[in-house]
Amino acid sequence: MQKKLFIVVNQDFFFLSHRLPIGVAAREAGYDVTIICEDTGVSHKIREVGLNTIDLPINKAGTNLSDEIKTLLFLYNLFRKEKPDIVHLVGLKTMLWGSLACRLAGVKAMVSAVSGLGVLFDEEHAHSFMSRSILKVLRITHGKKNTKVIFQNNDDKSIFMNARIMKEKQCAFTNGSGINLDNYEYTPEPTDGPIKVIFTARMVADKGTLILIDAAKKLEGEYRGKVQFLLCGGLDTNPKGITREMLESCCDSEYIQWLGYRKDILELLKQSHIMAFPSWYREGLPKSVIEAEAIGRPVVTTDSVGCRDTVVDGKNGYMIPIKDSNALAVALKKLIDNPDLRREMGKNAREFAVNKFDIRDVIKVHMNVYKAVLE
Repeated sequence: MQKKLFIVVNQDFFFLSHRLPIGVAAREAGYDVTIICEDTGVSHKIREVGLNTIDLPINKAGTNLSDEIKTLLFLYNLFRKEKPDIVHLVGLKTMLWGSLACRLAGVKAMVSAVSGLGVLFDEEHAHSFMSRSILKVLRITHGKKNTKVIFQNNDDKSIFMNARIMKEKQCAFTNGSGINLDNYEYTPEPTDGPIKVIFTARMVADKGTLILIDAAKKLEGEYRGKVQFLLCGGLDTNPKGITREMLESCCDSEYIQWLGYRKDILELLKQSHIMAFPSWYREGLPKSVIEAEAIGRPVVTTDSVGCRDTVVDGKNGYMIPIKDSNALAVALKKLIDNPDLRREMGKNAREFAVNKFDIRDVIKVHMNVYKAVLE
């Protein structure tokens, strides 16, 4: 009889971009796989590859108590009725309510995946009442032997270990969500047109968007007409989201361009020369950086959680302090002025991605974790 696996993520498009290969691999391994996620209009793409879906009522960025209780009760009633053999929870909010629902409903085996701890555990909020309360709940819900937690960086793991949420033997590790390297082949940089510096992320202040804009303006006198800065990503409901008005006032659609949400990220990366990612958001491991490295682009990023695991400073890019547009401008200038350095670092970036971010390695970890919690 097939084992029933429920994968709970906040929204369907996140599953498609970050977890689809795992769901497909689990189905091919014999699991009956259902994805529990908010249907934003693309859940049909999940069903088209043979996975089941259930619409999840969740307020991704909200803190309204009635919304949170609604999510908890929905998951509890679903788990109690359907009796899944494994529940795999992805992301902090789904981990919180999903793990409570699992314990209340008597779910046999549970896997949690920490894909970045976000605003609640940044410098400003790490010791807040809310953050401490979440850790206490997770300690209660993750203490059983039939539970494992998958981390993407050691910083997040340290927070969980220090809070005594689980034991070392309950931990697993992947280098981010992984990518299919066959889809991201090494691509030499363009040899014509302006040098393009690309940034792909949600338009959130903590992702470093405004720091990049400031660095671009510091370089404008020397590079206008020779360089373009491409900001690629949609608006977000995050409390620190940047408004459309602010972006339009900062970007001139020529030297600094805000492209909005795009589906052709790979093509944009191929047209670029440098990836800039000056984030201090508590990333898991930023997939946009991994994708850029896989096709051979040098990266300028920060010495921050998750980001620091993507760059060997001076080899496949540069690592700079957070919130430092001057340091960002200096690092970008080195790469803009030196095409040979860009190409060398780009080849090193490709090698780094091949060695660390292959989706096959990530899938293998997940299949082993599923097997372990069932046993």
